[in-house]
Amino acid sequence: MKPNLLIFALILLSYQSLQAQNPVSYTSDTVSYTNADGKITFAGTLTMPLGKTNVPAIVIVSGTGKQDRDGNMAGHPLFAQIADHLSNHGIAVLRIDDRGTGKTTGNYETSTTGDFADDALTAIGYLKTIKGINPNKIGLMGHSEGGAAIAIAAAKSKDVAFLISIAGLAMSGYDAQIRQNEDIVAASTLPEYDKKRSNDINALMFKTAFKNADSDSLERILKNTYAKWKVKDDLYFKTLNIEFDHFRFPIDSYSRMAAGPWYRYFIKYDAAKTLAKVHVPILALNGDKDLMVAAEQNLANWKNYAAAGGNRKVRTVLLSGLNHLFLPCTACTIKEYQTIKSGFSVRTLDIITRWVQVNINK
Repeated sequence: MKPNLLIFALILLSYQSLQAQNPVSYTSDTVSYTNADGKITFAGTLTMPLGKTNVPAIVIVSGTGKQDRDGNMAGHPLFAQIADHLSNHGIAVLRIDDRGTGKTTGNYETSTTGDFADDALTAIGYLKTIKGINPNKIGLMGHSEGGAAIAIAAAKSKDVAFLISIAGLAMSGYDAQIRQNEDIVAASTLPEYDKKRSNDINALMFKTAFKNADSDSLERILKNTYAKWKVKDDLYFKTLNIEFDHFRFPIDSYSRMAAGPWYRYFIKYDAAKTLAKVHVPILALNGDKDLMVAAEQNLANWKNYAAAGGNRKVRTVLLSGLNHLFLPCTACTIKEYQTIKSGFSVRTLDIITRWVQVNINK
């Protein structure tokens, strides 16, 4: 056998061996559909279990920031990994390019969490047309801000059969901003005096944005509020007797973002009011090393806010050693994401699979 043919044969044998170890028991198809008014064309990938009918299905809803259908975050194709596992275990999965991303049209920058909830409902409507999927067993899986989006969707439509939160937000927008930034600051290497300054100005900005979320002058109000704080902060810094001040707050970029439709909607989002209207089974999971979505508080909110509306079909799971992306971490900082070699936690995927099999696919 010639050397190049020998190499090819070895590669083929290795690939066949890998397939034998990790058999794929689903089909994977590129799909597209439009929303009700035809203004947005959504594109994604639908994985369907082979040889099964009447299967449950899940639509994956991403978190903040434009993401493609595979959920590529810090080099990890998280949504593709989730779909692979679930569809190998009898669950259809639709993962979609966000608005203005990949082959999906629309404008992400002018959209809100409420719009993303509507997009999730549009996806459910599409799945109801697919042969082999049980139209009464289609649920939503939301990551991070996607947790708020799936809650909004379930609160307004009976088409949602169940919810799965993976580090999904169950706090009101204002509270989430405060807690997230406090956790990030606490985990940072900033000196203590700069941590104090960060928390002071963050809290002031978020409070001001919340109070004036409906004002046409929000951007100006935020800049004026910052200018007054800066005078006091400069006086404080002088008392520290430190030569150089390295602290900066990005007031221009923050005020522009805050004046946009997404932030105005998000900071007013009321998680308690929304989840009290959700009456379907909920599975909520968080890693205990999550800096972006406070694990214990959000898990408690999923359960307590839903119970306030009479829904006690809620299971929460706190997973040790996992970060916001459900990756095992050591330093557990955001910077570490890109250096982690492992993929989405298989332990988490097994819990999700079992819960769907027991509670949904009866």
